[in-house]
Amino acid sequence: MQYRTLGRTGIKVSPYGLGALMLATSIGNPDPADSARIIHRALDAGINLIDTADSYRDSEEVVGKALKGRRDSVVLATKLGRPMGDDPNQQGASRRWIITAVENSLRRLGTDRIDLYQIHRPDPETDVEETLSALTDLVHSGKVRAIGTSGMPASDIVEAQWVAERRGLERFHTEQPPYSLLDRGIEREVLPTAQRHGMGTLVWGPLGQGMLTGRVRRGEANVLRRASLVRHLSDERRIDVVERFVALADEAGLPMPHLAMAFTIAHPGVTSALVGARTMGHLDDLLAGAEVSLGDEILDRIDAIVPPGTDVGRLDQAYAPPAIQRPYRRRRPARERAAA
Repeated sequence: MQYRTLGRTGIKVSPYGLGALMLATSIGNPDPADSARIIHRALDAGINLIDTADSYRDSEEVVGKALKGRRDSVVLATKLGRPMGDDPNQQGASRRWIITAVENSLRRLGTDRIDLYQIHRPDPETDVEETLSALTDLVHSGKVRAIGTSGMPASDIVEAQWVAERRGLERFHTEQPPYSLLDRGIEREVLPTAQRHGMGTLVWGPLGQGMLTGRVRRGEANVLRRASLVRHLSDERRIDVVERFVALADEAGLPMPHLAMAFTIAHPGVTSALVGARTMGHLDDLLAGAEVSLGDEILDRIDAIVPPGTDVGRLDQAYAPPAIQRPYRRRRPARERAAA
């Protein structure tokens, strides 16, 4: 593989990264030994980036055990911020939780440092200066090598960069947004903003949460194992577009997953695309297309199906800011509305 530099960190990563959500025993692969074989197969194939999170059930433990004896050759990334239980202080990006969460992740991963530590979702209740200050201390202590975000809007990226510069703090080096043939919204602002600030971008969901595997077709019900697929299959817009991409892949002589993966890593703002292989077969199928490169004619036809900077439907795991989530942020008080 031709390795790419992760933003301005100097760290080299493979254009495919291994996302470890599907290696959690209660979510994806129930056999940790098989997950270890999948991880070793990925490393042997040249993938050197593994991404997990503290909220992925036992994924960190599975990854940590599999990396014994091979830790030094891996760029190990994990995330914090999603709720870890009912305690309201075991989530978010406060200094208190960051310092606790990193120790928990280090223990589960069986390592003394994390190469990339990411805020899983923006935390609007915590000042970004507090978050960056805590993460800076972790970098200075050697427990963390670089820091990043996931699902952060472009405006928040700019604010964080500004705060880091003004306060002399470590700045976010990476962003991890969703990106696929069906989900191109980040091309409008997030990717250009990340590029402008020298950030690397690790994209998740390059197969559209299963919609772009080639196994999901109109009228077929044998893939309805995951709740997210059930929801997406009820979205006729996404199904219509998938059918058009299947036809394009057939015409180009490519398996659908290879078309989808090659598209994501073709963008100059994308450093690496995370693949969530649950079985060895899934991983081998994706690795077979690692060298696929799309010509301008195919990319132009993709643009004609889903225009640049647009999404078809909405990912169920996409970040929704408080201005959208919370009604009181987008409605004047009833008294004011009545008076008007």
